[in-house]
Amino acid sequence: MRKSLIKISTGLALATIVFSGSVLAGEEAVMNGDIANGKKIFTEGKGAAVACMTCHGPTGWGMDAMGAPRLANIGYPYVVKQLTDLAEGRRTPSGAGAVMPVFAQALTPQDRRDVAAYVNSLPIDGPPELSDLNEIKASGQPVGQRYLGEVLVKYGVLGKVSACQSCHGYNGRGAAPIFPVIGQQKYTYLVNQLHNWREASRTNDPYGMMRAIAKNLTDDDILNAAAFLALAPRTTAGNSRVPDTTH
Repeated sequence: MRKSLIKISTGLALATIVFSGSVLAGEEAVMNGDIANGKKIFTEGKGAAVACMTCHGPTGWGMDAMGAPRLANIGYPYVVKQLTDLAEGRRTPSGAGAVMPVFAQALTPQDRRDVAAYVNSLPIDGPPELSDLNEIKASGQPVGQRYLGEVLVKYGVLGKVSACQSCHGYNGRGAAPIFPVIGQQKYTYLVNQLHNWREASRTNDPYGMMRAIAKNLTDDDILNAAAFLALAPRTTAGNSRVPDTTH
C-alpha cells in the first residue's frame, strides 16, 4: 500500500509539472512562425541583430569556442521563450552572450517565433556536429568523465539530485513542449549554464527548477554531466525513432 501511495504521489507531482509547464508555454507551444523569414534573419540578421549563424553556425549546431549553444531542433517553444526572456530582461547572459539581449530586442515577437520555427526546421538526419572533447581539453579547459556523467543523467544521486532524464527525456533528447533538448548540446554551453543556474546568475527557469537542481551539483558533477550529454546518442539501442520537438 505504501509503495502504491508513493507511486501515486510521484505521478501527481509529474502531472503537475507537465500541466504547469504547458500553461507557461502558452501560445509558444504552437509553432506559428514563418520559416522563410526566420531563415532570412538567421542568415542575414535584421537591424541591430546580426545574423544568428555568425555565432551559432550555418547549421545551427553552435560553437564551443564562442560558448554559443546549438539551436537546431532543441524545441520551438524553448527558443521562443529564451528570445522573449532576453528581449524583456528576464535573462541577462555574460561573456560573449551578453550581446543577446540587444539582438533579441531588435526582433519583433513574430520575428522571434519565425527564427525559432526556422532553427527547428533544420535537418538533423546527417552526422551531428558534436563537441570535440579532446580539442576542448587540449585548449586547457577541464573535461569531465562521461561514465560518471551518465550516472547523473540517467539515475541521479539519491538524496542529492534527480536524474536529468526525469524531465529532459532519455539522454537529454527533450520532452516537448516543456523541456528542451540538452543531449548533443555544446559542452561549453552546458557547463556555463549549469554554473549560472547554480550561482543564480540565470533565473528564468520555471519555478526555479534548474536552480534547485544545480545548487546540489559540484564542479565535477557539472563537468561530468556536460561531458556525457554533449556526446549522448538521441535514441535507445534498437530504437531509431527520433523524438519530435516541434510541438
